[in-house]
Amino acid sequence: MVRVHSWRTGFTLVELLVVIAIIGVMVGLLLPAVQAAREAARRMSCGNNFKQLGLALHNYHSAFDKQPIHGGGTGQGINPGAWWQQSNSSNRLNLNAVVGMTPFFEQQALWEQISNPSRQTVTGAAAPADTGVIGAWPAMGPSPKSYSLNPGYVPWSTEVSSLRCPSDPGTGLPGLGRTNYGMCMGDSCSTQQQQHFDLTRLVPSTSAANNVNAKAVHRGMFSIYNSARFRDVLDGLTNTIAMGEIISDLGDRDKRGGFAGGAGGGTPADVQNNPLHCVDSGEINPIRPRFWCAPGDTGCTPPVSLDISGSNSRGMRWASATRSGISDVYAIRPPNSELCIGQWIDNPGVFSPSSHHQGGVHVLMGDGAVKFITDSIEAGNQRAPMITNANRPGDKSPYGLWGALGTKGAREVISGEF
Repeated sequence: MVRVHSWRTGFTLVELLVVIAIIGVMVGLLLPAVQAAREAARRMSCGNNFKQLGLALHNYHSAFDKQPIHGGGTGQGINPGAWWQQSNSSNRLNLNAVVGMTPFFEQQALWEQISNPSRQTVTGAAAPADTGVIGAWPAMGPSPKSYSLNPGYVPWSTEVSSLRCPSDPGTGLPGLGRTNYGMCMGDSCSTQQQQHFDLTRLVPSTSAANNVNAKAVHRGMFSIYNSARFRDVLDGLTNTIAMGEIISDLGDRDKRGGFAGGAGGGTPADVQNNPLHCVDSGEINPIRPRFWCAPGDTGCTPPVSLDISGSNSRGMRWASATRSGISDVYAIRPPNSELCIGQWIDNPGVFSPSSHHQGGVHVLMGDGAVKFITDSIEAGNQRAPMITNANRPGDKSPYGLWGALGTKGAREVISGEF
């Protein structure tokens, strides 16, 4: 009698569970690596955007022998008014320096729209009647500070890919053309920085005292309403920050996205005399230190006013210059610090660069190099009053290496890598 042996093939339940467990462990190990690789790619793309802006800045300077003006454009228009008032017939010197750079970073088509009268609107309705050009927007557009989406000027509402960091998740309204890159204004956010201009008539000021006060705080590579040249950067382009990275406000009370002020209960001098004003006032949530204190939180005091979820908050308008908190960057508080204003929303404040990258931010140096600055950079005496005409004009920055990188002519010596 012949016996036939049948061998059964397959996995036992124990073997199957072991294989599943091994796969689970491998996935658990690989996912963080994949996420890290994706963020590294986004960070590299963000740095490449900055390199393109650096090339654009230098090409602009080669073409016009000067830097683009931060706060340039057309004057009052057909309806006279101050810089903060709405205007459809002019931009009231509210244009960001990036606007003039657009043809130099592959946005020639956008520049053609801006620099010529345009009949296009966001909603498709006719342009307002008070534009000064029948049925059309004027050349160089309306004021990007005050325009709305009704009917909406297309260039100011355009999201420019070169101005967006892939790591920033903010999209769409209330932002009207978001941006993640801002001009460096130095290490003194005094309200005197605009005083060399008559802000009602929008012409250079005839007050000698106002001009002296303003020039004392024009310590950055860019300053409002000023036409500057590379030769003015006495510290050297290699040692001076031209632009810094910023996040766009997500409406979540992030201290880097919404800026806190003391409207009715503070003065611009509060921050000018102490950059840690909002910290010392207990306005940051101690349990969630990345966020502003909210009503009902314990151990902290909510800011008197907080600008979040609005079209004028951080990173919301790429074309706007003269509401400082939208995109200006100061080398006062270290990267990823709180955005603190002494009083009104239109006042400058300690607006640090910020990012969604781990541990720091990108900055563009004057020579076109892109550096990654860590949050722990040496930043001197953070309670020191800012340099003004009344406080040690022309002196070295009190904010250490970080402040020295933000100034263009304080004769600080930068030694070694940073």
